Amino acid sequence: MSFSAEVRNELARLPVDNPCCRRAELTALLRAGGALTLGDGQGPGISFTTETASVARRVLALAKREFGVRCAVSIRRSRRLNKHNSYVVRIAAGPEVSAMLAALGIVEGADVPRLTPAGEADLPKRPCCRRAFLRGAFLGGGSVNRPEGEYHLEIVTENAGFAAALAKVSRSLGLRARLTSRKHGHLVYFKDGETITSFLRLIGAHAALLEFENVRVVKDVRNQVNRLVNCETANLEKTINAGLRQVEGIKFIAAKIGLDRLPPPLRRAAEVRLAFPDATLKELAEAMDDRVGKSGLNHRLRKLAQIAAELRTGGNDESRT
Repeated sequence: MSFSAEVRNELARLPVDNPCCRRAELTALLRAGGALTLGDGQGPGISFTTETASVARRVLALAKREFGVRCAVSIRRSRRLNKHNSYVVRIAAGPEVSAMLAALGIVEGADVPRLTPAGEADLPKRPCCRRAFLRGAFLGGGSVNRPEGEYHLEIVTENAGFAAALAKVSRSLGLRARLTSRKHGHLVYFKDGETITSFLRLIGAHAALLEFENVRVVKDVRNQVNRLVNCETANLEKTINAGLRQVEGIKFIAAKIGLDRLPPPLRRAAEVRLAFPDATLKELAEAMDDRVGKSGLNHRLRKLAQIAAELRTGGNDESRT
């Protein structure tokens, strides 16, 4: 079972006590996954399609409880390999269905079989209803990746106005929603883990939230460890390369003029570097007889590199500290 299906199953079993929240959820469910059907002069009906049986039961239960309408559920068998069956909830046309669609703001009046845009007047006003509205939208057209992979949660709809309404409701609840369009619809989506966990918490998917957070914490710790290891590896490589260059320069000086020609501070720095070619500046400074810090030792090593460069170009072989 996909993670999206797990989330939908959890949400479809969530009890909702307030009638206003049940209506907000049903409105978003029907807008996200429903389509109007024409009756024989009895006004519009509606057909809702989902791949999740629990979501089909949710639509049936909400429509019957809130408006007393009769629904029929059928299963559409998939003929393609690895494709899920679809569950179709059909609400036949009739006066009570027309009244329900008008009450939910889905059609213009009781007898006009046309979807209205999800305008400002249709948006839930109370925070609890806005959470229920997002929950219904996710149940009707949402999906979310497993947290082990790339973070991505989206809600797909064919209605641009509904997509804009979802984005507005999301932002009113502090979620960073993004909007885009594709060939077959409009998307409201979330890309970062923090926003997705907030979305799951707001819509009531607490079990999915815990799973998502657990995996996300492990991923974040692993990524942090990898960054630290990469940083340490880069620093170690930098230290080794610098040490090799310094050793090479010191050996060239020794072969060209001899280390005895160097002033004592430089000679001692050269001897310590030759003795510890892989050591860091701090380790070299601790190995020095005289009290010299990393900055002072670095100055001496740079001076040795300068002398080696001058000798290679035939410059003055006399050096000073």
